Amino acid sequence: MHDLDMDPEAFRRHGYAVIDRIAEYLADPARWPVLPDMRPGDLRRELPEKPPAEPEPMEDILADFDRLILPYTTHWNHPGFLAYFSITGSGAGILGESLAAALNVNAMLWRTGPAATELEEVTLDWVRRMIGLPDRFDGTINDTASTSTLHALAAARELDESLEIRARGMAGRDDLPQLRVYCSEEAHSSVDKAVLTLGLGLSGVRKIPTKPQDLSMDVAALAAAIEEDRRAGIRPLAVVATVGTTSTTAVDPVPLIAEVCRRERIWLHVDAAYGGAAAILPAMRWVLDGCEVADSIVVNPHKWMFVPIDCSILYTRRPDVLKRAFSLVPEYLTTSDPSGTRNLMDYGVALGRRFRALKLWFVLRYFGVEGIRARLRSHIELARSFAQWVDDDPVFERLAPTRFSVVVFRFRPPTETDEARIDELNMQLLQQLDSSGEVLLSHTRVRGRYALRLAIGNVRTTADHITRAWQIAREAAYRLT
Repeated sequence: MHDLDMDPEAFRRHGYAVIDRIAEYLADPARWPVLPDMRPGDLRRELPEKPPAEPEPMEDILADFDRLILPYTTHWNHPGFLAYFSITGSGAGILGESLAAALNVNAMLWRTGPAATELEEVTLDWVRRMIGLPDRFDGTINDTASTSTLHALAAARELDESLEIRARGMAGRDDLPQLRVYCSEEAHSSVDKAVLTLGLGLSGVRKIPTKPQDLSMDVAALAAAIEEDRRAGIRPLAVVATVGTTSTTAVDPVPLIAEVCRRERIWLHVDAAYGGAAAILPAMRWVLDGCEVADSIVVNPHKWMFVPIDCSILYTRRPDVLKRAFSLVPEYLTTSDPSGTRNLMDYGVALGRRFRALKLWFVLRYFGVEGIRARLRSHIELARSFAQWVDDDPVFERLAPTRFSVVVFRFRPPTETDEARIDELNMQLLQQLDSSGEVLLSHTRVRGRYALRLAIGNVRTTADHITRAWQIAREAAYRLT
């Protein structure tokens, strides 16, 4: 029977075995098929129905990791993972994550996590400087952009204290107007989920049309929608602008949207979860133009800054409003800490807060600003090369501009005019690409047309991997011709 826990010598022995596995994996993640060849339930059938009654040797547990987990994993750290927004668990971030697990900090209060609290403040100030936001922005780390957007919209709802949301809620009130959030038709579904969670209902989201040339929000249509809603007795609550939409990486005209929000006195939240990192490059700083006057903005270091998932930063110019929306201190969490001490639990729905800043700190220090810039620049250049190959090939076409490191394209045989048939061919093409084991792409629809998305963001992805993805795509396309 085990002692109270694994003794230090056993931990050291097994820890070395774990580090060896990680190092071996990171040395060549491409030796695994990026998408496992399995069907739903395959792993479940390999596992016992009941937990072990007696302790099992760690050697057996690690052997089963090798036998069961690695083969049944979709390998996001694979350099051929080019789907969704490709992400990286970098070596420095993995080490930081490991140490955070060892400390097992819950940074709900300053006193329960002083290092975690203050390191979060410092690292988020670093990132703020890196992307060019003014120092009036205050940041907190959440798990994902969905949570950050939820918190931002909760703050927007709290902005007008006359609504009495905190005290009276929303249910059963005939004195509360319908509240509405505006975003483009290209915005992420997290906006809809946030609105659902906040009790506004799906009718509380109004999707604004986009411009055909670049798929950015039509600001004139936004202004007209707000005016129409006000006449109908609907209360505009917030606008969500996007810098780097999920489908096509479109960039909404934030300066113009900000002017509408200023005039209408409503909250502006900017979803820069993906595109915000690009502003670390001086040549790409324009992507955050106008964000300096936004009320809140989300940027995800786990998307394109090589920090292991999850790590999402919510910046706001109104931390007092965010705190007012969430702060609730029961007696057992009151402290005698000096006034002005920050308790992270006050800025979101979660009480328990992991020490996420540690892995961010490791990554920022290990790569440095210039190292991160070099990798972002490389990803953008690789995407532009792929986009050029698409443009030069008569059977392919791009369906959106390539602004960042994502290419949106489709197979379009010159002799085929039936859009439904073209969609079907692209579905088949994506299936062949993803079944290759070498690459994984995802899809979207652009103006109703089925499109493939190649997203470059893994720190280990090189020109060879992009060249191979193009080769597989062309060979598969010409087989379908």
